[in-house]
Amino acid sequence: MLFSSMALVALRPVLAHADAASSSAPQSIWEWGTLTGDWGGHRTALKKKGIEFTINYIGEIMNVVSGGRRRGTTYEGQLNVTVDVDLAKLIGWNGTRAQAIIYQLHDVDDRDVEDNVGSLADPSDIDALATTRLFTAWLEHDLNKSSSLRIGQLAADSDFIIAPTSVVLMNSTFGWPALNMADLPSGGPAYPLATPGARLSWKDKHWSFLTAIYSGNPAGSHCMTNPQACDRYGLTFSFSGGALIFAEAGYSANAADHDAGLAATYKLGGWYHTAEFPQLPFGLNGADDQAFLAATPISPHMHRGNWGIYAVADQALWRSGSRALSVFLRGQVVPADRNLVSWQVDGGFGIKGPFKSRSKDTLTVGLAYSRVSNDAIALDRERVAAGGTGPTRSGELVLEVNYVAQISPWWSLQPDFQYIVRPGGGAANPANPSESIPNATVIGLRSTIKF
Repeated sequence: MLFSSMALVALRPVLAHADAASSSAPQSIWEWGTLTGDWGGHRTALKKKGIEFTINYIGEIMNVVSGGRRRGTTYEGQLNVTVDVDLAKLIGWNGTRAQAIIYQLHDVDDRDVEDNVGSLADPSDIDALATTRLFTAWLEHDLNKSSSLRIGQLAADSDFIIAPTSVVLMNSTFGWPALNMADLPSGGPAYPLATPGARLSWKDKHWSFLTAIYSGNPAGSHCMTNPQACDRYGLTFSFSGGALIFAEAGYSANAADHDAGLAATYKLGGWYHTAEFPQLPFGLNGADDQAFLAATPISPHMHRGNWGIYAVADQALWRSGSRALSVFLRGQVVPADRNLVSWQVDGGFGIKGPFKSRSKDTLTVGLAYSRVSNDAIALDRERVAAGGTGPTRSGELVLEVNYVAQISPWWSLQPDFQYIVRPGGGAANPANPSESIPNATVIGLRSTIKF
Protein backbone atom coordinates (compact mmCIF):
# COMPACT_ATOMS: atom_id res chain seq x y z
CA MET A 1 0.00 0.00 0.00
CA LEU A 2 2.87 2.37 0.80
CA PHE A 3 4.52 1.62 -2.55
CA SER A 4 1.24 2.16 -4.39
CA SER A 5 0.59 5.50 -2.69
CA MET A 6 4.11 6.77 -3.38
CA ALA A 7 3.90 5.74 -7.02
CA LEU A 8 0.54 7.45 -7.39
CA VAL A 9 1.78 10.73 -5.90
CA ALA A 10 4.93 10.71 -8.03
CA LEU A 11 3.32 9.77 -11.32
CA ARG A 12 0.00 11.58 -11.20
CA PRO A 13 1.14 14.98 -12.59
CA VAL A 14 3.17 13.38 -15.38
CA LEU A 15 0.49 10.94 -16.39
CA ALA A 16 -2.30 13.50 -16.27
CA HIS A 17 -0.30 15.78 -18.59
CA ALA A 18 0.50 12.92 -20.97
CA ASP A 19 -3.18 12.06 -21.45
CA ALA A 20 -4.55 15.60 -21.42
CA ALA A 21 -4.37 15.74 -25.21
CA SER A 22 -6.83 12.86 -25.54
CA SER A 23 -10.37 14.17 -25.22
CA SER A 24 -11.71 10.63 -24.84
CA ALA A 25 -9.53 9.88 -21.79
CA PRO A 26 -11.32 9.93 -18.40
CA GLN A 27 -10.62 13.19 -16.56
CA SER A 28 -9.86 11.52 -13.21
CA ILE A 29 -6.93 9.17 -12.76
CA TRP A 30 -9.22 6.94 -10.69
CA GLU A 31 -11.32 6.31 -13.81
CA TRP A 32 -8.42 5.24 -16.01
CA GLY A 33 -8.24 1.60 -17.05
CA THR A 34 -4.50 1.54 -16.22
CA LEU A 35 -2.34 3.63 -13.90
CA THR A 36 -0.16 4.89 -16.77
CA GLY A 37 -3.12 5.74 -18.98
CA ASP A 38 -2.80 5.77 -22.77
CA TRP A 39 0.86 6.82 -22.85
CA GLY A 40 -0.07 10.03 -24.62
CA GLY A 41 -1.93 8.07 -27.32
CA HIS A 42 0.94 5.68 -28.04
CA ARG A 43 -0.78 2.73 -26.39
CA THR A 44 -3.83 3.07 -28.66
CA ALA A 45 -1.63 3.60 -31.70
CA LEU A 46 0.32 0.40 -30.99
CA LYS A 47 -2.90 -1.57 -30.47
CA LYS A 48 -4.21 -0.41 -33.86
CA LYS A 49 -1.03 -1.83 -35.38
CA GLY A 50 -1.61 -5.13 -33.58
CA ILE A 51 0.70 -4.79 -30.55
CA GLU A 52 -0.73 -4.63 -27.04
CA PHE A 53 1.16 -4.45 -23.73
CA THR A 54 -0.28 -5.56 -20.39
CA ILE A 55 1.83 -4.69 -17.36
CA ASN A 56 0.68 -5.75 -13.90
CA TYR A 57 2.40 -5.66 -10.53
CA ILE A 58 1.31 -7.89 -7.67
CA GLY A 59 2.76 -7.39 -4.21
CA GLU A 60 1.65 -9.28 -1.14
CA ILE A 61 2.41 -9.67 2.54
CA MET A 62 1.66 -13.09 4.06
CA ASN A 63 1.92 -13.74 7.77
CA VAL A 64 1.85 -17.19 9.39
CA VAL A 65 0.37 -16.13 12.73
CA SER A 66 0.15 -19.62 14.22
CA GLY A 67 1.21 -23.19 13.47
CA GLY A 68 3.10 -24.27 10.37
CA ARG A 69 6.82 -24.98 10.34
CA ARG A 70 7.51 -21.54 11.76
CA ARG A 71 5.73 -18.25 12.28
CA GLY A 72 6.75 -15.16 10.37
CA THR A 73 5.96 -12.60 7.70
CA THR A 74 7.00 -12.77 4.05
CA TYR A 75 6.80 -10.33 1.15
CA GLU A 76 6.62 -11.52 -2.44
CA GLY A 77 6.24 -9.55 -5.64
CA GLN A 78 5.52 -10.34 -9.27
CA LEU A 79 5.91 -7.97 -12.21
CA ASN A 80 4.05 -9.45 -15.18
CA VAL A 81 4.74 -8.13 -18.68
CA THR A 82 2.52 -9.61 -21.40
CA VAL A 83 2.89 -8.78 -25.09
CA ASP A 84 0.02 -9.75 -27.43
CA VAL A 85 0.53 -9.45 -31.18
CA ASP A 86 -2.26 -9.60 -33.77
CA LEU A 87 -0.32 -10.70 -36.83
CA ALA A 88 -3.28 -9.94 -39.10
CA LYS A 89 -2.94 -6.24 -38.28
CA LEU A 90 0.84 -6.25 -38.10
CA ILE A 91 1.84 -8.21 -41.21
CA GLY A 92 -1.44 -9.32 -42.80
CA TRP A 93 -1.26 -12.92 -41.55
CA ASN A 94 -4.99 -13.45 -41.01
CA GLY A 95 -6.23 -15.52 -38.08
CA THR A 96 -2.82 -15.62 -36.38
CA ARG A 97 -1.81 -14.35 -32.96
CA ALA A 98 1.28 -14.48 -30.77
CA GLN A 99 1.89 -13.89 -27.09
CA ALA A 100 4.82 -13.82 -24.68
CA ILE A 101 4.77 -13.46 -20.89
CA ILE A 102 7.79 -12.46 -18.81
CA TYR A 103 7.88 -12.44 -15.00
CA GLN A 104 10.18 -10.56 -12.67
CA LEU A 105 9.82 -12.36 -9.34
CA HIS A 106 11.25 -11.17 -6.04
CA ASP A 107 10.93 -11.53 -2.28
CA VAL A 108 12.60 -10.44 0.93
CA ASP A 109 15.49 -12.52 2.35
CA ASP A 110 14.66 -15.53 0.11
CA ARG A 111 11.68 -16.44 2.28
CA ASP A 112 8.30 -17.64 1.05
CA VAL A 113 5.06 -18.49 2.79
CA GLU A 114 4.93 -22.09 1.52
CA ASP A 115 8.24 -22.86 3.23
CA ASN A 116 6.94 -21.33 6.48
CA VAL A 117 3.75 -23.42 6.36
CA GLY A 118 5.09 -26.70 4.91
CA SER A 119 1.88 -27.43 3.01
CA LEU A 120 1.09 -29.32 -0.17
CA ALA A 121 -1.04 -26.38 -1.32
CA ASP A 122 1.00 -23.19 -1.61
CA PRO A 123 -0.85 -20.36 0.21
CA SER A 124 0.28 -17.97 -2.55
CA ASP A 125 -0.26 -18.53 -6.26
CA ILE A 126 2.55 -16.06 -7.11
CA ASP A 127 5.09 -17.81 -4.88
CA ALA A 128 8.20 -18.63 -6.91
CA LEU A 129 11.99 -18.57 -6.92
CA ALA A 130 13.27 -14.99 -7.19
CA THR A 131 14.40 -14.42 -10.78
CA THR A 132 13.45 -12.93 -14.12
CA ARG A 133 12.01 -15.63 -16.37
CA LEU A 134 10.18 -16.28 -19.59
CA PHE A 135 6.90 -18.00 -18.79
CA THR A 136 4.97 -18.70 -21.99
CA ALA A 137 5.60 -17.78 -25.63
CA TRP A 138 3.34 -19.12 -28.36
CA LEU A 139 1.95 -18.72 -31.87
CA GLU A 140 -1.72 -19.51 -32.59
CA HIS A 141 -3.46 -19.88 -35.95
CA ASP A 142 -7.18 -20.28 -36.64
CA LEU A 143 -7.93 -23.46 -38.59
CA ASN A 144 -11.51 -22.29 -39.19
CA LYS A 145 -14.11 -20.14 -37.40
CA SER A 146 -14.39 -22.52 -34.44
CA SER A 147 -10.95 -24.16 -34.05
CA SER A 148 -7.34 -23.12 -33.64
CA LEU A 149 -3.87 -24.60 -33.16
CA ARG A 150 -1.35 -23.14 -30.70
CA ILE A 151 2.33 -24.13 -30.49
CA GLY A 152 5.24 -22.89 -28.38
CA GLN A 153 6.16 -22.66 -24.71
CA LEU A 154 2.85 -23.48 -22.99
CA ALA A 155 1.37 -23.91 -19.52
CA ALA A 156 -1.47 -26.34 -18.77
CA ASP A 157 -2.81 -24.33 -15.83
CA SER A 158 -3.77 -21.54 -18.26
CA ASP A 159 -6.22 -23.84 -20.06
CA PHE A 160 -7.25 -26.90 -18.03
CA ILE A 161 -9.08 -27.68 -14.74
CA ILE A 162 -10.27 -24.07 -14.38
CA ALA A 163 -13.33 -23.12 -12.30
CA PRO A 164 -14.11 -19.45 -13.10
CA THR A 165 -15.43 -18.63 -9.61
CA SER A 166 -12.25 -19.81 -7.84
CA VAL A 167 -9.64 -17.95 -9.92
CA VAL A 168 -9.48 -14.96 -7.53
CA LEU A 169 -8.49 -17.13 -4.55
CA MET A 170 -4.84 -16.76 -3.58
CA ASN A 171 -4.05 -20.35 -2.56
CA SER A 172 -2.54 -22.07 -5.60
CA THR A 173 -4.57 -25.27 -5.16
CA PHE A 174 -7.71 -23.48 -6.36
CA GLY A 175 -5.94 -22.91 -9.67
CA TRP A 176 -3.48 -25.72 -10.42
CA PRO A 177 -4.51 -28.41 -7.89
CA ALA A 178 -2.04 -29.54 -5.23
CA LEU A 179 -2.58 -33.07 -6.57
CA ASN A 180 -1.05 -32.15 -9.93
CA MET A 181 1.77 -30.20 -8.30
CA ALA A 182 2.64 -33.15 -6.04
CA ASP A 183 2.25 -35.98 -8.57
CA LEU A 184 3.56 -34.65 -11.90
CA PRO A 185 7.31 -34.32 -12.64
CA SER A 186 8.54 -30.86 -11.54
CA GLY A 187 4.93 -30.02 -10.68
CA GLY A 188 3.82 -30.22 -14.32
CA PRO A 189 3.63 -27.42 -16.89
CA ALA A 190 2.19 -24.79 -14.57
CA TYR A 191 3.27 -21.49 -13.02
CA PRO A 192 6.09 -20.64 -12.90
CA LEU A 193 7.32 -23.41 -15.24
CA ALA A 194 6.05 -23.82 -18.79
CA THR A 195 7.28 -26.28 -21.38
CA PRO A 196 7.20 -26.86 -25.16
CA GLY A 197 3.87 -28.12 -26.40
CA ALA A 198 0.94 -27.86 -28.78
CA ARG A 199 -2.75 -27.16 -28.09
CA LEU A 200 -5.79 -27.76 -30.28
CA SER A 201 -9.11 -26.11 -29.39
CA TRP A 202 -12.62 -26.23 -30.81
CA LYS A 203 -15.61 -24.22 -29.61
CA ASP A 204 -19.14 -23.37 -30.67
CA LYS A 205 -21.82 -21.39 -28.84
CA HIS A 206 -22.05 -23.77 -25.87
CA TRP A 207 -19.73 -26.74 -26.33
CA SER A 208 -15.94 -26.85 -26.40
CA PHE A 209 -13.14 -29.38 -26.71
CA LEU A 210 -9.53 -28.76 -25.76
CA THR A 211 -6.54 -31.07 -26.04
CA ALA A 212 -2.82 -30.49 -25.66
CA ILE A 213 0.49 -32.31 -25.50
CA TYR A 214 3.38 -31.03 -23.38
CA SER A 215 6.94 -32.10 -22.76
CA GLY A 216 6.83 -34.36 -19.71
CA ASN A 217 9.28 -32.61 -17.38
CA PRO A 218 9.53 -28.78 -17.53
CA ALA A 219 12.83 -28.73 -15.60
CA GLY A 220 14.47 -31.55 -17.58
CA SER A 221 14.79 -35.18 -16.55
CA HIS A 222 18.28 -34.69 -15.08
CA CYS A 223 17.12 -32.10 -12.53
CA MET A 224 17.88 -33.32 -8.99
CA THR A 225 17.17 -30.10 -7.10
CA ASN A 226 14.52 -27.37 -7.07
CA PRO A 227 12.91 -27.54 -10.56
CA GLN A 228 12.68 -23.75 -10.67
CA ALA A 229 16.45 -23.53 -10.08
CA CYS A 230 17.08 -26.02 -12.91
CA ASP A 231 15.08 -23.79 -15.26
CA ARG A 232 15.82 -20.48 -13.57
CA TYR A 233 15.16 -18.22 -16.57
CA GLY A 234 12.51 -20.24 -18.39
CA LEU A 235 14.90 -20.98 -21.25
CA THR A 236 15.49 -24.72 -20.72
CA PHE A 237 12.84 -25.69 -23.31
CA SER A 238 12.94 -29.26 -22.05
CA PHE A 239 11.91 -32.08 -24.40
CA SER A 240 12.71 -34.82 -21.87
CA GLY A 241 10.68 -36.82 -19.39
CA GLY A 242 8.14 -38.32 -21.77
CA ALA A 243 4.95 -36.52 -22.75
CA LEU A 244 1.91 -35.21 -20.86
CA ILE A 245 -1.40 -35.28 -22.74
CA PHE A 246 -4.53 -33.40 -21.64
CA ALA A 247 -8.06 -33.57 -23.05
CA GLU A 248 -11.12 -31.69 -21.80
CA ALA A 249 -14.72 -31.34 -22.98
CA GLY A 250 -16.83 -28.48 -21.71
CA TYR A 251 -20.28 -26.92 -21.76
CA SER A 252 -20.95 -23.27 -20.93
CA ALA A 253 -23.97 -20.98 -21.05
CA ASN A 254 -24.62 -17.28 -20.40
CA ALA A 255 -20.93 -16.54 -19.97
CA ALA A 256 -21.09 -12.98 -21.32
CA ASP A 257 -22.07 -10.07 -19.09
CA HIS A 258 -24.97 -9.12 -21.39
CA ASP A 259 -26.51 -12.63 -21.33
CA ALA A 260 -29.79 -12.68 -19.42
CA GLY A 261 -29.59 -16.15 -17.87
CA LEU A 262 -27.44 -17.62 -15.11
CA ALA A 263 -23.85 -18.43 -16.08
CA ALA A 264 -22.86 -22.10 -16.04
CA THR A 265 -19.66 -24.01 -16.83
CA TYR A 266 -19.25 -27.79 -16.74
CA LYS A 267 -16.10 -29.70 -17.71
CA LEU A 268 -14.95 -33.31 -17.88
CA GLY A 269 -11.32 -34.09 -18.62
CA GLY A 270 -8.30 -36.21 -18.02
CA TRP A 271 -4.58 -36.51 -18.58
CA TYR A 272 -2.01 -39.20 -19.30
CA HIS A 273 1.75 -39.06 -18.69
CA THR A 274 3.99 -41.46 -20.62
CA ALA A 275 7.02 -41.49 -18.26
CA GLU A 276 7.87 -44.08 -15.61
CA PHE A 277 6.71 -43.53 -12.02
CA PRO A 278 7.94 -45.43 -8.90
CA GLN A 279 5.41 -47.71 -7.26
CA LEU A 280 4.34 -47.04 -3.68
CA PRO A 281 5.01 -48.55 -1.21
CA PHE A 282 6.93 -51.46 -2.78
CA GLY A 283 10.26 -51.93 -4.56
CA LEU A 284 12.68 -54.72 -5.38
CA ASN A 285 15.40 -55.97 -3.01
CA GLY A 286 18.75 -57.48 -3.97
CA ALA A 287 17.09 -60.80 -4.84
CA ASP A 288 14.55 -59.03 -7.08
CA ASP A 289 11.79 -59.89 -4.62
CA GLN A 290 9.07 -57.38 -3.78
CA ALA A 291 9.68 -55.53 -0.53
CA PHE A 292 8.68 -52.32 1.22
CA LEU A 293 10.63 -49.24 0.13
CA ALA A 294 11.32 -48.65 3.82
CA ALA A 295 13.83 -51.51 3.66
CA THR A 296 17.39 -50.90 2.44
CA PRO A 297 19.04 -51.51 0.07
CA ILE A 298 16.19 -51.48 -2.39
CA SER A 299 15.33 -50.03 -5.79
CA PRO A 300 11.84 -48.82 -6.67
CA HIS A 301 9.62 -50.83 -8.94
CA MET A 302 8.60 -48.60 -11.85
CA HIS A 303 5.19 -48.24 -13.48
CA ARG A 304 4.89 -47.15 -17.09
CA GLY A 305 2.57 -44.17 -17.31
CA ASN A 306 0.34 -42.17 -15.01
CA TRP A 307 -3.16 -40.74 -15.43
CA GLY A 308 -5.89 -38.65 -13.88
CA ILE A 309 -9.61 -37.97 -14.41
CA TYR A 310 -11.31 -34.78 -13.26
CA ALA A 311 -14.60 -32.89 -13.39
CA VAL A 312 -15.47 -29.22 -12.87
CA ALA A 313 -18.84 -27.57 -12.19
CA ASP A 314 -19.33 -23.81 -11.84
CA GLN A 315 -22.90 -22.54 -11.61
CA ALA A 316 -24.44 -19.14 -10.89
CA LEU A 317 -27.39 -19.36 -8.50
CA TRP A 318 -28.54 -15.75 -8.43
CA ARG A 319 -28.04 -12.58 -10.47
CA SER A 320 -29.25 -9.02 -10.21
CA GLY A 321 -27.61 -6.60 -12.61
CA SER A 322 -23.84 -6.85 -12.11
CA ARG A 323 -24.26 -8.64 -8.76
CA ALA A 324 -24.25 -12.44 -8.70
CA LEU A 325 -23.80 -15.53 -6.53
CA SER A 326 -22.06 -18.62 -7.94
CA VAL A 327 -20.77 -21.92 -6.60
CA PHE A 328 -18.00 -24.23 -7.83
CA LEU A 329 -17.00 -27.85 -7.29
CA ARG A 330 -14.01 -29.77 -8.68
CA GLY A 331 -12.79 -33.30 -8.18
CA GLN A 332 -9.87 -35.38 -9.46
CA VAL A 333 -8.66 -38.94 -8.93
CA VAL A 334 -5.37 -40.69 -9.86
CA PRO A 335 -3.85 -44.15 -9.18
CA ALA A 336 -2.80 -44.57 -5.53
CA ASP A 337 0.10 -46.93 -6.24
CA ARG A 338 2.35 -44.30 -7.92
CA ASN A 339 1.22 -40.94 -6.53
CA LEU A 340 1.59 -39.09 -3.23
CA VAL A 341 -1.90 -37.55 -3.52
CA SER A 342 -4.57 -39.96 -4.83
CA TRP A 343 -7.59 -37.65 -4.98
CA GLN A 344 -8.59 -34.06 -4.38
CA VAL A 345 -11.88 -32.24 -4.11
CA ASP A 346 -12.46 -28.51 -3.70
CA GLY A 347 -15.44 -26.21 -3.81
CA GLY A 348 -16.89 -22.98 -2.55
CA PHE A 349 -18.85 -19.91 -3.54
CA GLY A 350 -18.26 -16.40 -4.82
CA ILE A 351 -20.35 -13.23 -4.55
CA LYS A 352 -19.87 -10.41 -7.05
CA GLY A 353 -21.02 -7.17 -5.48
CA PRO A 354 -21.49 -8.45 -1.92
CA PHE A 355 -22.73 -4.97 -0.99
CA LYS A 356 -24.87 -2.67 -3.13
CA SER A 357 -22.39 0.15 -2.63
CA ARG A 358 -19.50 -2.13 -3.72
CA SER A 359 -20.85 -3.69 -6.91
CA LYS A 360 -17.37 -4.41 -8.35
CA ASP A 361 -15.98 -6.13 -5.25
CA THR A 362 -15.88 -9.91 -4.85
CA LEU A 363 -16.13 -12.15 -1.80
CA THR A 364 -14.98 -15.75 -2.36
CA VAL A 365 -14.76 -18.71 0.00
CA GLY A 366 -13.01 -21.97 -0.93
CA LEU A 367 -12.45 -25.33 0.76
CA ALA A 368 -10.01 -27.93 -0.62
CA TYR A 369 -9.02 -31.40 0.56
CA SER A 370 -6.03 -33.35 -0.79
CA ARG A 371 -5.94 -37.01 0.21
CA VAL A 372 -2.57 -38.71 0.68
CA SER A 373 -2.72 -42.06 -1.11
CA ASN A 374 -3.19 -45.25 0.89
CA ASP A 375 0.04 -46.62 -0.57
CA ALA A 376 1.99 -43.60 0.70
CA ILE A 377 0.31 -44.02 4.10
CA ALA A 378 1.35 -47.70 4.11
CA LEU A 379 4.94 -46.61 3.45
CA ASP A 380 4.82 -44.25 6.47
CA ARG A 381 3.57 -47.07 8.70
CA GLU A 382 6.21 -49.48 7.45
CA ARG A 383 9.00 -46.99 8.12
CA VAL A 384 7.82 -46.64 11.73
CA ALA A 385 7.57 -50.44 12.03
CA ALA A 386 11.14 -50.73 10.72
CA GLY A 387 12.37 -48.57 13.59
CA GLY A 388 11.98 -45.12 12.15
CA THR A 389 10.08 -42.19 13.60
CA GLY A 390 7.52 -39.81 12.26
CA PRO A 391 3.77 -39.35 11.91
CA THR A 392 1.51 -41.14 9.46
CA ARG A 393 0.13 -38.78 6.86
CA SER A 394 -3.54 -38.70 5.87
CA GLY A 395 -4.63 -35.54 4.05
CA GLU A 396 -4.54 -31.75 3.96
CA LEU A 397 -7.51 -29.40 4.30
CA VAL A 398 -7.41 -25.76 3.17
CA LEU A 399 -9.99 -23.08 4.01
CA GLU A 400 -9.66 -19.67 2.36
CA VAL A 401 -11.75 -16.51 2.66
CA ASN A 402 -10.81 -13.77 0.18
CA TYR A 403 -12.18 -10.31 -0.50
CA VAL A 404 -11.27 -8.28 -3.61
CA ALA A 405 -11.79 -4.55 -3.06
CA GLN A 406 -11.74 -2.80 -6.44
CA ILE A 407 -10.34 0.62 -5.54
CA SER A 408 -10.22 1.75 -9.18
CA PRO A 409 -10.15 -0.01 -12.58
CA TRP A 410 -6.35 -0.28 -12.23
CA TRP A 411 -5.95 -1.03 -8.52
CA SER A 412 -7.36 -3.72 -6.25
CA LEU A 413 -6.63 -4.82 -2.69
CA GLN A 414 -7.20 -8.37 -1.42
CA PRO A 415 -7.30 -9.12 2.30
CA ASP A 416 -7.04 -12.89 2.71
CA PHE A 417 -7.49 -15.50 5.47
CA GLN A 418 -6.40 -19.14 5.24
CA TYR A 419 -6.52 -22.01 7.71
CA ILE A 420 -4.56 -25.14 6.75
CA VAL A 421 -5.27 -28.36 8.63
CA ARG A 422 -2.47 -30.98 8.72
CA PRO A 423 0.02 -29.18 6.43
CA GLY A 424 1.73 -31.60 4.07
CA GLY A 425 -1.04 -34.09 4.79
CA GLY A 426 0.35 -34.46 8.32
CA ALA A 427 4.06 -34.30 7.41
CA ALA A 428 6.74 -34.39 10.10
CA ASN A 429 7.52 -31.15 11.90
CA PRO A 430 11.24 -30.25 11.42
CA ALA A 431 11.31 -28.91 14.98
CA ASN A 432 9.98 -32.23 16.33
CA PRO A 433 10.13 -35.03 13.69
CA SER A 434 7.98 -37.37 15.76
CA GLU A 435 5.00 -35.02 15.44
CA SER A 436 3.05 -33.53 12.56
CA ILE A 437 3.34 -29.88 11.49
CA PRO A 438 0.75 -27.91 13.51
CA ASN A 439 -2.32 -26.50 11.78
CA ALA A 440 -1.44 -23.13 10.25
CA THR A 441 -3.29 -19.81 10.26
CA VAL A 442 -2.24 -17.42 7.50
CA ILE A 443 -3.41 -13.87 6.92
CA GLY A 444 -2.35 -11.75 3.98
CA LEU A 445 -2.88 -8.63 1.93
CA ARG A 446 -2.33 -8.43 -1.83
CA SER A 447 -2.14 -5.29 -3.95
CA THR A 448 -2.56 -5.55 -7.74
CA ILE A 449 -1.80 -2.57 -9.99
CA LYS A 450 -2.41 -2.48 -13.73
CA PHE A 451 0.12 -0.24 -15.45
